[in-house]
Amino acid sequence: MRLLISFAIMLSILSLPARAAGLIRDPDIEHSLTQLARPVLQAAGLSPNQVKILLINDRVPNAFVVDNRAIFIHTGMITRLKSAEALQAVIAHEAAHIANGHVARRMVQAGTRRSVTGLGIALAAAAAASGANSSAAGALAIGVSSSAQRSFLRHSRAEESSADQSAVRYLAASGISTRGAIEVHAIFKDQDALSEARQDPYARSHPFTRDRVRAMQAYVASYGGDRPYSSDSAYWFERAKGKLWAFQQAPKSTLRRAKDMPSADITLMMQAVAQHRRSQTANAAATMQRLLKARPKDAQYHELLGQILLEGRQFNAAVNAYGRAAKLNPNDALILGGYGRALLASGRTKQAEQTLETARARDFRDPSVLRDLGSAYAKNGKPAMASLAVAERYALIGRLEDAELHAKRAASRLSTGSGPWQRAQDVLSAAQRHKK
Repeated sequence: MRLLISFAIMLSILSLPARAAGLIRDPDIEHSLTQLARPVLQAAGLSPNQVKILLINDRVPNAFVVDNRAIFIHTGMITRLKSAEALQAVIAHEAAHIANGHVARRMVQAGTRRSVTGLGIALAAAAAASGANSSAAGALAIGVSSSAQRSFLRHSRAEESSADQSAVRYLAASGISTRGAIEVHAIFKDQDALSEARQDPYARSHPFTRDRVRAMQAYVASYGGDRPYSSDSAYWFERAKGKLWAFQQAPKSTLRRAKDMPSADITLMMQAVAQHRRSQTANAAATMQRLLKARPKDAQYHELLGQILLEGRQFNAAVNAYGRAAKLNPNDALILGGYGRALLASGRTKQAEQTLETARARDFRDPSVLRDLGSAYAKNGKPAMASLAVAERYALIGRLEDAELHAKRAASRLSTGSGPWQRAQDVLSAAQRHKK
């Protein structure tokens, strides 16, 4: 028996953190995080293909889970940690909350297992924990007090102890040094001395007591915390941080920092991004070609070249770069989304529609794919499907009134009972629940 979850429920599961603080969807960063998370998730009995590691653009260090499908990590957590093993410890801890049933039990207690409204309530709490403004959180947590929102992600001492011990066990089973867990505790251990208003959100939802720190030190010692750090993990950690830095900091700062990268390809990647952000498309493309000579089968680097060329309005060259990336990694929805965008820009609307539809089917969480898909449908003479794509995009970014308008338009033109018609009904149901 397969449990099918409607689009409306899936919207509620992952859209609110994106709306509150902004999800960063980047195939290179997500691939790097997946490489770090894979052994930990497998040790926890979770599938790396089912549990996504999603990045929230927020400088405040935090990480949390709201259901069994994703672990959310703030950019501030990644930039604050000093080692891959520390980040893997954070992922292991959040994975333990999933594997040990803490999230599922909390949602059952709240009566939210199959309720769209209930999932919205859960995510409003997550938004509050992530540092979102209270009005954004409250708008989706209809009928729930702000204190309930703030407390939804606050774990009990028993849950924290269980997750700590499980996390260390997952790290040890994966051959990862458990010392990373001590690094995380060292960063947050003094937060309890601060007033709650001044504490980092991660410390509020994962309180660090002295007893807990001592217990963690004992866990690490018992599982052999003296293993060396992994150079392979360090590479993926620095690659993710380097990509983040290159797109978020000034190009001058990026070029200065790029010189200190431990790998030549990361240095070149950062230099190319800095040149791109200075509108030096030719230089950036040349730098990427140097990089690709060293790593010709790296799909994520081909995707970056495609982005540089597309944003530099070299559409045909961008199609070639994205096409190479898609050939190397045909299952990456983000790469397919970029490929479809380049095809659309170059006027190949039928091929763009097919590519974008494949990207949407594999991962609905990218509003830009739905935007481009709506354009492709419109240009291909499919107004009902265009309205549906627009409706789903508006729903995904929280504009439910606009979503309802376009969903009604789509439903009136689609064949009753068809798959697309049912998707329109899901959006309408989510909009109606929001009104109530």
